[in-house]
Amino acid sequence: MAHYHLIGICGTGLSAIARVLFERGNMVSGSDMLISPLGQELIDLGISVTIGHNEKNISGADIIIRSSAIPDSNPEIKAALAADIPVLKRRDFLEDLTAGFKVIAIAGTHGKTTTTAMISWCLSTLDSDPSYVIGGSAKNLGSNAHAGKGEYFIIEADEYDRMFLGLTPDILVITNIEHDHPDCFPTSEEYLDSFIELSRNITPDGTFIVFLDHPGITQLLAKIEKNQKIITYGTSSDCDYKIENIHHKPGCGVNFEIINVHPDKSSSKSMPIILSVPGKHNAFNATAALAVVDTIGLSTQKAITALKQFSGTGRRFDILGIEAGITIIDDYAHHPTEIQATISAARSRYPDKNIWTVWQPHTYSRTQQLFDDFIKSFWKSDHVIVTEIYASREKIRSFSSKTIIENMNHPDARYIAQLQDVSEFLMNNLSSGDVLLVLSAGDANQISQDVLNYFKEKEKV
Repeated sequence: MAHYHLIGICGTGLSAIARVLFERGNMVSGSDMLISPLGQELIDLGISVTIGHNEKNISGADIIIRSSAIPDSNPEIKAALAADIPVLKRRDFLEDLTAGFKVIAIAGTHGKTTTTAMISWCLSTLDSDPSYVIGGSAKNLGSNAHAGKGEYFIIEADEYDRMFLGLTPDILVITNIEHDHPDCFPTSEEYLDSFIELSRNITPDGTFIVFLDHPGITQLLAKIEKNQKIITYGTSSDCDYKIENIHHKPGCGVNFEIINVHPDKSSSKSMPIILSVPGKHNAFNATAALAVVDTIGLSTQKAITALKQFSGTGRRFDILGIEAGITIIDDYAHHPTEIQATISAARSRYPDKNIWTVWQPHTYSRTQQLFDDFIKSFWKSDHVIVTEIYASREKIRSFSSKTIIENMNHPDARYIAQLQDVSEFLMNNLSSGDVLLVLSAGDANQISQDVLNYFKEKEKV
């Protein structure tokens, strides 16, 4: 077996690949600047993870896999190239990772993590033992990745750095297409073009499953050659899987009905669905999952039971706990559409509660590019706090998220730059019955943990 060394191993993408490689019996090591919870899970498995980057870390490695965020100047990359050790990004490695499997890829600007987790959970409960790579830890599965013995490999197809173009899917699901990652795709046209290119990668006898309601999907379908079988889902009467009668259950999830139309339009069947996770967007995600199950010929009734049991993924409407009567929720939302969907889900689940939303903007390029949409995204929240921008892979700029608050037409919105100051403000102002949403693709999830711990200790007094 080979020795793989992953630079940036604690991130969502590489941690999942590391786990699959390790479960296949390979030697795996890696390095990163910080140990994330996913990184700690790898350490607990017995994988060697080093804090910091040093050329000595690659000793004995046969192949280097690097995160897109790792620069060419990284000492481990320089040492590997000098020693003629292959250095690959995820895109370069995906063909090898998925070789020999029927690939089910889930792409889209929003919803791909949850949809990937739903499909992985359904196939796991149906005794298919799939391999999977998910952009977050699935609660039902207890992991973000697995090397299965079955024929299917389910993978979240990340568009950043055009990673997903390394895939050749047998089934491709696209949940929606809406301009994002302007640091990688300066224009919406370039962003759409990457999805068009991905659609060309589907195997000749493959299946293309798309959410027909979304205008980005309509643009995509108008520009591609329709060589593959196309299956549609959505609320339109033209859909193969039509979604009807969406009802939100306060304190719980969402109920709805799927009408599956026979290909020749001669008949249809109705499938009632009950989800424990809230939000209309999750009705759409679950419909995509059921369409995949139906496409590969597994039991839809058993899949419906599995979907009812689905409890979500980490940092996707992740209810951390209820302390002192305060419900504390983490979510990864960092795009205007995701923010609106998460707050709407909270409002439908807690219709009479006081909702506080903390948002940490992610990257300067996204915050500035989508500025006009961000300032209109919080109207369903009672109170809004915006922190300073999490730069992530970008250099610090003079632009401040304070500008968003200055342009936001909201009765109670404030700018608090530092995370610790946000935590202290919340500790002093939250009351029993309130709901706290912390929306962040960066490190602001420490706020929710700080607040949870504070009220947990306060309850003991």
